[in-house]
Amino acid sequence: MPDVDIKKIKPLAGYVLVEPAKVETKTPAGIYLPEDAGEKPQYGTVLACGGSIWESGVKEIKSPVKPGDKVIYKKWGGNEFKLGDVEYQFLKFDDVLAVIEG
Repeated sequence: MPDVDIKKIKPLAGYVLVEPAKVETKTPAGIYLPEDAGEKPQYGTVLACGGSIWESGVKEIKSPVKPGDKVIYKKWGGNEFKLGDVEYQFLKFDDVLAVIEG
């Protein structure tokens, strides 16, 4: 997708856009690992949030996070979206497990 700026992508209702943390390529002992050797991180930074969703047309469910929040999300949740060298995640509100404080 040429000429797409990640800042211009707005998730639809019920979704958040997350930039996953970078994969560690060096162990604490100083050994360098290939990028595909480790698991993908299950945490990252929220870039954008979609609007509220309605449960049974009665109860409004707002985004549990805001842009800039650091979050932990489900291992098998979300959909990957690659732009340049980065694989972003579109997550449903339910796929976000926790906010990392501090």
